[in-house]
Amino acid sequence: MKKLTQFSVNYPVTILMVVLGVILLGYISYDKLGVDLFPDLNSPRIFVEIKSGERPPEEMEKQFVENIEALAIRQSDVIQVTSVSKVGSAQITVEYAWNKDMDEAFLDLQKALNTLTQNSEIDDLKITQHDPNTSPVMIIGLTHTEINDMNEIRKVAENYIRNELVRLEGVAEVELSGQEESEVIIQTDQYRMDAQNLSMDDISSRIQNFNRNVSGGRISEMGLQYIVKGVSLLDDTEDFENLIVGYKAVQVETEGQNTFERAPIYLKDVATISFGNKDPENIVHINGQRCIGLSIYKETKFNTVKSVEQINESLAQIEKALPGYELTNVTNQGKFISTAIKEVKDTALLGILLAIVVLFLFLRRFGTTLIVSVAIPVSIIATFNLMYFNELTINIMTLGGLALGAGMLVDNAIVVMENIFRNHENGMSVKEAAIVGTSQVGGAITASTLTTIIVFLPIVYLHGASGELFKDQAWTVAFSLVSSLFVAIFLIPMMYHRIYKNKKAPVKHKSVKVGGYGRFLEKVLKIKWVVIFLGVILVAGSFLLVPYIGTEFMPKTETREFTIEMKLQEGTELERTEATVKNIETILSDYLGENLDIIYSQAGPSSGIEGDASSVFEGENTAEIKVILKEETTISSATVIASIDKLMADIPSLEVSFSQEESALNSILGTDEAPVVVEVRGEDLDEIESIVNQVKDKMLGIGGLFNIQTSIEDGAPEVEVTVDRVRAGMYNVDINTVITQIQDQLEGKNAGQLEKDGEMRDITIKVPEKGLNEISDLIITSGTQVFRLSEIADISYGVSPKEIFRRNQNRIGKVTAQMEKGVALDKVANTIRNETANIDMQPDYRILVTGEEEKRQESMTNLGFALLLSIVLVYMVLASQFESLIHPFTILLTIPLAVVGSILIFFIMGITLNIMAIIGIIMLVGIAVNDSIILVDRINQLIRDGVDRTQAILQAGQQRIRPIIMTSLTTILALLPLTIGFGESASLRSPMALAVIGGLVTSTLLTLVVIPCAYDIFDRVRGILVGNRKEIEYK
Repeated sequence: MKKLTQFSVNYPVTILMVVLGVILLGYISYDKLGVDLFPDLNSPRIFVEIKSGERPPEEMEKQFVENIEALAIRQSDVIQVTSVSKVGSAQITVEYAWNKDMDEAFLDLQKALNTLTQNSEIDDLKITQHDPNTSPVMIIGLTHTEINDMNEIRKVAENYIRNELVRLEGVAEVELSGQEESEVIIQTDQYRMDAQNLSMDDISSRIQNFNRNVSGGRISEMGLQYIVKGVSLLDDTEDFENLIVGYKAVQVETEGQNTFERAPIYLKDVATISFGNKDPENIVHINGQRCIGLSIYKETKFNTVKSVEQINESLAQIEKALPGYELTNVTNQGKFISTAIKEVKDTALLGILLAIVVLFLFLRRFGTTLIVSVAIPVSIIATFNLMYFNELTINIMTLGGLALGAGMLVDNAIVVMENIFRNHENGMSVKEAAIVGTSQVGGAITASTLTTIIVFLPIVYLHGASGELFKDQAWTVAFSLVSSLFVAIFLIPMMYHRIYKNKKAPVKHKSVKVGGYGRFLEKVLKIKWVVIFLGVILVAGSFLLVPYIGTEFMPKTETREFTIEMKLQEGTELERTEATVKNIETILSDYLGENLDIIYSQAGPSSGIEGDASSVFEGENTAEIKVILKEETTISSATVIASIDKLMADIPSLEVSFSQEESALNSILGTDEAPVVVEVRGEDLDEIESIVNQVKDKMLGIGGLFNIQTSIEDGAPEVEVTVDRVRAGMYNVDINTVITQIQDQLEGKNAGQLEKDGEMRDITIKVPEKGLNEISDLIITSGTQVFRLSEIADISYGVSPKEIFRRNQNRIGKVTAQMEKGVALDKVANTIRNETANIDMQPDYRILVTGEEEKRQESMTNLGFALLLSIVLVYMVLASQFESLIHPFTILLTIPLAVVGSILIFFIMGITLNIMAIIGIIMLVGIAVNDSIILVDRINQLIRDGVDRTQAILQAGQQRIRPIIMTSLTTILALLPLTIGFGESASLRSPMALAVIGGLVTSTLLTLVVIPCAYDIFDRVRGILVGNRKEIEYK
């Protein structure tokens, strides 16, 4: 260590060039780093969707779902398989381990399901991979001040806005929703058609025959070839009206003779023709006004912030070019990311500033404070290099790592600086003080850096979501600490030597001294057993508080956005769904008043690309309302949700679920369902339904829960037409003919397309709408025979079968609920378990609390293991640093003393422990021991120099108290800004920072009292053991 320091002091220019090189490369690397919200997580889910006619759910399950599940669960690294079977369709979700290569998994599953694709009974089989980054980066609402025709607005959106945006680099697709398309409507009159003996097929084929261009060969003349083209395209309503669709016999009297002639039947005789808009797939509103929604998707791996900036610039240009059109920004991922990132940057800078202030207060010199302050930017810039080479991006987690590291970056520099400074004060020359001062603490700071880094190793190896999420953060902290170690050993002594080379020794009284500590320590050492006993009681007492604090999976975020998902009774028409949405929008805007910024709703199925688990459940009876509150609003979305839930509880046959906009994190971690999910496992659907309802009743009585829903719903109303084979055979009709004719009479028919204004429009033959009681009177024809439907079929009314949910090849029913703020998940889960324990069930039925609770248990087990592993690794580092098996135990005592602080801070503030807090405690293991390392290392040095043990403890305590308090204070102050903040990033960082701050406060105070006592005891024990060994050897 001494040689390294000598090198840095003797060759300042070399060191300076290396540092400048690192800074230059760091700047280039920073520019090239990608910017995203979260690390690039490959969500390990694959969806398989199958469609097969109108088969009931049980048939879907037996014929297809069970086979697919059996094939899927045999794939390597599959954790669980869930499925939903509906009428005519089913969706199977296959979930893999996080470390699985998903491209390989996708291909393997495709191969396994290859035989099914040949199955003629399956209409459609789709395999899609779940990519959390497929949510649109921006959603725009397009309206016009005067035009209300959604077809006109669609033309502008589709032909101009969409094309302009798709051209931009990084934009993958722009999807429209809420649009309408124009069509030619031929409204037939059934009585007139019957009178003229015309059928739908006759009209359709006539229109198609006359509406075409036909090539009729070529003619050569004078060396030129002419192409003959038969042009007969229909163009406007007049062309359609004058189209001859048939002939009728007309009696004509000529010269007293009655003759029959054929008279043409025009289309206008049996139908009215008009241009109109098709029924939309979905209806979109923005702030109560009908609009067209534009969902903009970015290319994967493309920098979100950059793509959003480009889109915004382009939208500004588009708005100028389109007077009267308004583009309203609904959601904007880029803004969310840049504010989150700006927030982390600001808090980190504030933390660094506070740390520098502490330095100045202690050292009272600009020069020394400046030298230490340089350590922070240099270490951070050096970290960008390592991040770039390891393909990390700038996201909430890596920036959080830098912010967490910011306070620790100066620790090494402070210890070195303070020691050089103290040696200089005690009369050494500048060069000697720089070299000796650094080498004295070189071993200690290397060990303390190693312990902090090594603690992050278990986090990198963690399986599951938490491991994937924190890997980047762990690497970032490790990189920044390695950089700071190099800065402390090479740059600090060199700069001190250069700045103070020609100055005389500093005045002693100017810097802050902690004088009374030596005398206090002397008194403490006399009652060391009492101190140890009190320490043990404190640790034991705080651990008993843990059950009262409670634990949860992920911290709940406070956002200004939330989504209401509604579901009306199956079979509800889109118009009725839209009317309900309008009513709810009115309730919301009345209730929120000034606090409401934007309300964006979509009634009907989404037309998005998102391969998402819920897309199977969407239909005309579903809707989604996004509510965005103003920035200056005082009410939180959680309170709004609870109030709205009460307001909507009285609306009959309306199911409502809420989700707070927690961006992509929840869908990545697979917790996008409600926080509380209770599953009933069994075989018989009716039995499952009865247990589910009992569970729901029990949950209604538990406090802290609201919006309790079950997965069991009524099916859609349906009309069943059962054709009598014998009677159909007598009339010589088959079932296909009957069904086709029913379809024509209820839905009408398509008769080709027509080009108008540069667009192709459908030609649709429509029939008057029929009521339920008219179905039996539908006319069926077979050759010349004509008869009513009721003559050959029985008609009954019923309800379609319910959906079947399965998980890991068992049928299940679910009860979901939202939790009020501040309620601990594990406590709720235990209450539910206790409440449902006395429900009578058959032996093979089970009630399980799953969802977030399952993930919480798994993560807590993993993190508990990581904590133990990190303590073992820290012990190994310490044992090799001190070349002793007993001294590390003295230092490890700091860990329980630190955890006391973490537990107390959560208990006092009434916050629930979550994954983030536990990871904070794991980090604490590495950080808290640093103070003890500095202290014990100095005691050992003094004992080696021949100082008596008690004297060595007192002297080392007096010499090291200043760097110990300084390093702890800088770390605590640098982390303080991270505990305050708003939004997703703050809620992720805050529990971590709190755990570290609480732990550092107690560990610093107790280190200065308990560790010297523990060292004294352990060293005596070691002395006795060594003495005994020597005696045995002597004998």
